[in-house]
Amino acid sequence: MWTENITDSLDILQSEFHRIVVTIIILALVLLVYKMMSRSVKEMVKRFELEPHVENSFRLILRVGAIVAASTAVMSMFELPTTWFLGGSAVLGAALGFGSSQTINNFVAGFYVIISRPFHVKDYVRIGDVEGQVEEITINYTKLYTPSFNLLQVPNVQVMNSRIVNCTHEGFIKYTFNVDLPHGNLSNEEIISKCIKPAIEEFHKKYQGLELRKPEYYFDTTTPGGRSFKIRIFIPRGEAKTLYQLKPELTNMIISRWDEIRRTS
Repeated sequence: MWTENITDSLDILQSEFHRIVVTIIILALVLLVYKMMSRSVKEMVKRFELEPHVENSFRLILRVGAIVAASTAVMSMFELPTTWFLGGSAVLGAALGFGSSQTINNFVAGFYVIISRPFHVKDYVRIGDVEGQVEEITINYTKLYTPSFNLLQVPNVQVMNSRIVNCTHEGFIKYTFNVDLPHGNLSNEEIISKCIKPAIEEFHKKYQGLELRKPEYYFDTTTPGGRSFKIRIFIPRGEAKTLYQLKPELTNMIISRWDEIRRTS
């Protein structure tokens, strides 16, 4: 009897030792795969010049995957009850199914925005009917610094489904806007020579220290209410606040000259 007990104990120890060794090997493999994929993520981020928060998001996904794989291996090897794990998965699945579909869509769209790179941080963009300077690109949202001097979080699913216009080229925000003037006695050429050109010259001389390119202009269209001219202003990339301050000033310079001419004519 005593000999049989010792034999049974040795068999149990041998079995448990085998499980421990196999578990350690599996955990080591999971760690090795995690390290290799983490290194690949770092190289991808460096190659595509992605933002640091993008790398952190990828690393978080890898960690969650590694933890799930390691937990499953341990429970399987030692035949631990998985009721709590399955219950948690069911609750998580229900939450995702009922309340998180938009979050999942944003998450997927975030990867699209990050990989396709239709714009970069500090670019000035129009996304659908909103515009502003890109301040941050996360997995869920793209943050814009808008003309109202506020930060707007645009869901990435909206970014993916919207028409995107990137106004940033060659180191400048190349922003085009309309100046509408009512009909009067002046021709288009006279409006340009007496209102638009002098205003642009004054504007450029006043702000030449900011390394701005001289604004451009051209006639756009005639409407029943008046005539419309397009003005293109060039602001250094990343200086949306300067754009928001100088655009209305240049507009006011043009309109002030128009009003002066109408009063004296």
